[in-house]
Amino acid sequence: CSVRFPDMAANVIPVLMEFLSDNNEAAAADVLEFVREAIQRFDNLRPLIVEKMLEVFHAIKSVKIYRGALWILGEYCSTKEDIQSVMTEVRRSLGEIPIVESEIKKEAGELKPEEEVSVGPAQKLVTEMGTYATQSALSSSRPAKKEEDRPPLRAFLLDGDFFVAASLATTLTKIALRYVSLVQEKKKQNSFIAEAMLLMATILHLGKSSLPKKPITDDDVDRISLCLKVLSECSPLMNDIFNKECRQSLSHMLSAKLEEEKLSQKKESEKRNVTVQPDDPISFMQLTAKNEMSSKEDQFQLSLLAAMGNTQRKEAADPLASKLNKVTQLTGFSDPVYAEAYVHVNQYDIVLDVLVVNQTSDTLQNCTLELATLGDLKLVEKPSPLTLAPHDFANIKANVKVASTENGIIFGNIVYDVSGAASDRNCVVLSDIHIDIMDYIQPAACTDAEFRQMWAEFEWENKVSVMNTNIVDLNEYLQHILKSTNMKCLTPEKALSGYCGFMAANLYARSIFGEDALANVSIEKPIHLGPEAPVTGHIRIRAKSQGMALSLGDKINLSQKKTSL
Repeated sequence: CSVRFPDMAANVIPVLMEFLSDNNEAAAADVLEFVREAIQRFDNLRPLIVEKMLEVFHAIKSVKIYRGALWILGEYCSTKEDIQSVMTEVRRSLGEIPIVESEIKKEAGELKPEEEVSVGPAQKLVTEMGTYATQSALSSSRPAKKEEDRPPLRAFLLDGDFFVAASLATTLTKIALRYVSLVQEKKKQNSFIAEAMLLMATILHLGKSSLPKKPITDDDVDRISLCLKVLSECSPLMNDIFNKECRQSLSHMLSAKLEEEKLSQKKESEKRNVTVQPDDPISFMQLTAKNEMSSKEDQFQLSLLAAMGNTQRKEAADPLASKLNKVTQLTGFSDPVYAEAYVHVNQYDIVLDVLVVNQTSDTLQNCTLELATLGDLKLVEKPSPLTLAPHDFANIKANVKVASTENGIIFGNIVYDVSGAASDRNCVVLSDIHIDIMDYIQPAACTDAEFRQMWAEFEWENKVSVMNTNIVDLNEYLQHILKSTNMKCLTPEKALSGYCGFMAANLYARSIFGEDALANVSIEKPIHLGPEAPVTGHIRIRAKSQGMALSLGDKINLSQKKTSL
């Protein structure tokens, strides 16, 4: 509402920012994401958001929200007063420094001067009866400070969460470089930079000590060390990287997110459009003509298109829809009975239109097409036997129901009797008809959270090694997999741009039966083998059913072997 109506944002944002200190991390994360988007879009509200963020900063309880708040403060504090306020809040949240020495003294039981108990006036307490009870301050023992009473940032670090320390180092570097550009006095510049470097140094010291529950990681050490080096040099190049390019990256990400939202809204509106009008005729395939020369297409629609002169244009626009591209040869030319099948996939059922040709000079009686299926396919009805005159032909139709998304095989034979012969029935074995899973899979989209949830829930996984390909470019291989599997890449294009020798992407698709298919592509280019070395790696596929996971893996393996440049 605030994004669509900017005039209301000034009233809404301060109220929402109170939820940043909420115990519900999910609600606080949603508010933080909104605040980040609002502060980037509305320049006039930045002082208000920064002021409110400084107010609630000390009350934030979640380390994830704390990191996001640090980033916002480091990125959008543009005045000298705001920068000083951020440094004050950080020092307040970090507590007494050096951290290691103060924690060791606390554990040893040594009291700091300001914490010593002094003689004070007697404290008056009112009892339930309304009388006064007195207690001397001399006899009171100061309770030990609990771990929960530690400042939030200090508690995060002692718990071993040093990723927030890396975020803090980046924030301190940004505001220190900005402070240098705002303040001309050299003494104040050096004082502020020295204070920022002192905080980073004491955090590094704490990470290397034995006080935290988990030691600091090498990545966090490298990040903090890099920030220390940047502050020690203060070069213009580093100033541009920290204070300009970071914000540009956020702007690009929000623009891409806005484009995705517009695209999804457009798709939703297209889905809501009525594709079938109330007075449109309904076509039932079972009620179409069944003579031998007829097809399973809607005869009324074909006649209407022919009358309007649209037949040729339809065929020219979709040449792959012709029967010749879907014909499968079932027997050899030298067999006594030649057979070929036109496979028409119609979502939930498959129509086999089998042409049977008698290539002998005998009459074939009780010529029967016997079919069986492998996979989640079911033959609806058994084809009726027929009689073929010498060199005659006939069409036999069979319907196969499809129940789930997995590769299926239809196999069988043709049996017949020769008229006037006393021999046993003759049999011609047919070639297998492979039903491709790609006829049922369609690209789909989901959020990152939904992808992770499904990835954790789906129990069937198929890992395919990338070895039998001769594609040498990572992005080209990814596009080839997307085309071969009808899946959609969920990883943003910005994340896939550039070249670093390896690539990771998430793919998603959904079948017409409502089954989800997930894939994670992890590929690399072995540079030590030369520029013409093929792509290597693996693809992990997860699905709810075993058949879909195996079928997708078989499809990827088959596509790799057929790849040619």
